[in-house]
Amino acid sequence: MLDSTAVVVRPLRASDKTEWARMWTAYLAFYETARPQEIFDLYFDRLLGDDPQDYNGLVADIDGKLVGFTHYLYHRHGWSDENVCYLQDLFADPSVRGQGVGRALIEAVYASADADGAPGVYWLTQDFNKTARHLYDRIGKQTPFIKYTRS
Repeated sequence: MLDSTAVVVRPLRASDKTEWARMWTAYLAFYETARPQEIFDLYFDRLLGDDPQDYNGLVADIDGKLVGFTHYLYHRHGWSDENVCYLQDLFADPSVRGQGVGRALIEAVYASADADGAPGVYWLTQDFNKTARHLYDRIGKQTPFIKYTRS
């Protein structure tokens, strides 16, 4: 595991676009999908926007090189007066997996959610994502919910 001081988690910046796009491309490929350039541009703009109900982006940096990201957003919940936080995307470069990058990113989302008054944080993953699930089983709690989508 990396020395925890080696991973720096910070907000996404406009100057990160090229490296973010490289990593988001790899993330999408892992999930066997791709998106057109206009979606890359739209998503990146949303990640940098200032709408409190829009997306937030954090990146992980080791020695000046971006090695991971997370995207999350806040939304209302019908069972609470507090917002909840949905961690939508999490990526660690394969060269640093198992070295604390994913944990550092999730813990940064937890800290952000706490600071913004949204203590509930949740995310989804695919059942075949075994590497990530090893981390998730240590840092979160699996729920019994099953996701459905419109057919």
